[in-house]
Amino acid sequence: MRKVRLASYLFPPLGLFYLWRNRDLRWARKLFGTVGILFYSILYIAGIIYLLTLFTPLGVEWRGGFPPVLTFSKTVPDYDAVEAHRAALAARKAAVASAKGGSTYWNGFRGPGRNGIYEEQPIRTDWPGDGLTPIWKQPCGSGYASFAIAEGLAFTIEQRREQEVVAAYDIQTGIEVWSHKYEARFDEPLGGEGPRATPAWSEGKLYSLGAMGDLICFDAATGNILWQKNILRENAGELLTYGIAASPLIVGDQLIVCPGGPSGKSVVCYNKHSGEPIWKALNDNAAYSSPMLVDLAGLEQLLIVTETRAVGLSVDSGQLLWEIPWKVNAGNRNIAQPVLLGSNRFLLSAGYGTGCMAVEITKTDTGFTAREVWRNRNLKNKFTSSVFHEGYIYGLDEDILVCLDAQTGRRQWKSGRYGYGQLVLASGHLIILTGDGYLALVKASPDEHKELTRFPAIKGKTWNHPAISDGRLFIRNMVEMACYDIISK
Repeated sequence: MRKVRLASYLFPPLGLFYLWRNRDLRWARKLFGTVGILFYSILYIAGIIYLLTLFTPLGVEWRGGFPPVLTFSKTVPDYDAVEAHRAALAARKAAVASAKGGSTYWNGFRGPGRNGIYEEQPIRTDWPGDGLTPIWKQPCGSGYASFAIAEGLAFTIEQRREQEVVAAYDIQTGIEVWSHKYEARFDEPLGGEGPRATPAWSEGKLYSLGAMGDLICFDAATGNILWQKNILRENAGELLTYGIAASPLIVGDQLIVCPGGPSGKSVVCYNKHSGEPIWKALNDNAAYSSPMLVDLAGLEQLLIVTETRAVGLSVDSGQLLWEIPWKVNAGNRNIAQPVLLGSNRFLLSAGYGTGCMAVEITKTDTGFTAREVWRNRNLKNKFTSSVFHEGYIYGLDEDILVCLDAQTGRRQWKSGRYGYGQLVLASGHLIILTGDGYLALVKASPDEHKELTRFPAIKGKTWNHPAISDGRLFIRNMVEMACYDIISK
């Protein structure tokens, strides 16, 4: 009977049946008066919430943390608004289609070096208290890609109804100069629909990678297709739970992608001009992090994070140079980018309670070795990536900003909630695009957390990385995109 009573607290309906049948009325009343009332109250509340989601605008939205939130303003793309906006501005395309010039500085995911640092020119750090005024703001399709910016155009990839759309926008006006659409729709319950990987620009060509593996090379000025293929079908790769998120990497004439295929087809290098394979390497399952070109221990190499390890590969052949184990808790896969901490060190970080690790690469007589320098849970990058500045690491520990000493991993401070947003570094300051579409400016100092200003920039849940070029800040999410001047006063 004691075991029955214990089980009754875990599942009250079954417990009440057994206790009533055995005439243990005292325990039955006690159970119903405590756990039973709580249990049925939860069921009642859940039922009310369910009915509200059916018959009112109330919705459930996953914003990165746990549990999901109830909201009357769920972030849902308005495709009618996108189509109407593009049609209204279609007549103005000719005026901007021939416009040339402009920087090629921020030509891919997280800028030069994929490190989230903007050094093209100084930015203003005295933002007005009520926020910056956008140069332009407009609706957009769904997805989590950022922008590649080159020669006066900002390139991104969106979901519009049942199609993925690669689009080029004039940076001055936001007018869509060209777009290419094709049948593809990726959707999953937590993140929602749309492509994830930011396009890459190189020497007048644009390379986009859709959530289901469609790799396309365009003439960046016109949108004409030069070649295309599906990297998952070609390499027997696995479509990950949250889709393909790793952006293509351009190194000289090489295009590196991570289909995660078996039999030596995990990391693949194509000729960027023809799309023909140059080399293929590893048998690892893929993660969500993008490949990086780095200089570690005196050698330029590829830094790749797979499902179970971080590795260094030769640029020319894909030869494995070194490896170190790295697994994300609860069966998840790495999302955040590695962060260089000097000439021979880098940082790995992941959410789900995993934490962070500093790795040191050493050149030996026979090759290279990798070792753990320190590891802790002071920084848990989930969707975001951190930045390194003057000996310190700044990043979001889940949704709270932290500063760590890069040498020791010791926490300097932890303060300020920014949701599951993204950040970049410019002129000694952190520009943070928060998880709910606000822009915040924070001084990058190990002494204290000092937020200078915060203002609403775009509406809705925002997980997309900011991009900066020619002194302009480009941001977007699943419903809206905008451009801000961050150098003029």
